[in-house]
Amino acid sequence: MIASLKGILDSAGDDWAVVNVGGVGYLVFCSTRTLARLPKRGEAVRLLTVTHVREDHIHLYGFLESAERDWFGLLTTVQGVGARMAMAILSVLSPAQLMQAIAAQDKAAISRANGVGPKLAARIASELKEKAGRIMLGEVAHAAASLDGSDTPARPVPEDAVSALVNLGYGRSEAFGAVAQAARQLGDKAPLEDVIRAGLRELAS
Repeated sequence: MIASLKGILDSAGDDWAVVNVGGVGYLVFCSTRTLARLPKRGEAVRLLTVTHVREDHIHLYGFLESAERDWFGLLTTVQGVGARMAMAILSVLSPAQLMQAIAAQDKAAISRANGVGPKLAARIASELKEKAGRIMLGEVAHAAASLDGSDTPARPVPEDAVSALVNLGYGRSEAFGAVAQAARQLGDKAPLEDVIRAGLRELAS
C-alpha cells in the first residue's frame, strides 16, 4: 500500500501526473483541482495517495490535502461511485463545497460532475447526508464558539429559511451554509423572518 509520494513532478496530463521518486516514475490519477495546484515540471511535489487494486490493474490516486483524500474514500463507499467517478466529483467541487452540497442535499451541485446523473447525485446526497451534516454543523459551531468563547452545540438548520433563500435565487448549498450560521448566532427561538434576514446578511458579507 502506497500512502504518499515525494519526488519531482515529471509530467502531467488531463487527469494524471507522473512523479519521479528515486528514478522511478509513478503514474498518479488526480482531480483537475489538484492538477491545477501542482508545481511546475521539474519541481518537488508531495502527494497523498490511495492505492486502488483490481484484478486487471493497480492504480494510484493522488491528493494534495487530506480532506480531498478523505472525501474520495467516502464517495467510493456509495454504490455506483467508482474511483474515476469520485475524482470527477472532486474536480468540480472542493471538499468544503462537497460537504456543504451534501449537507444541504444540493443534488444539482453534485450532478455538475461529468457522468453523475440526477439519480446518482440523489443517492450520494442521501447516503452521505448524516456524516456531511454532522461535520458541517460541527465546524459552524466550532467557528462561532471560537469567536464568542462559548461551547454551545450546533443547532438544526431551519429548512423553511433555506427554502426562502433558494426562492430568492440563491443556490441551495450557499443558502444552507448562511442559514446554519444565522441559526447558530440567533438561537432556537428566533423567528423565521429574523433567521432569513440574518442569512441574507451572511450571503451579502
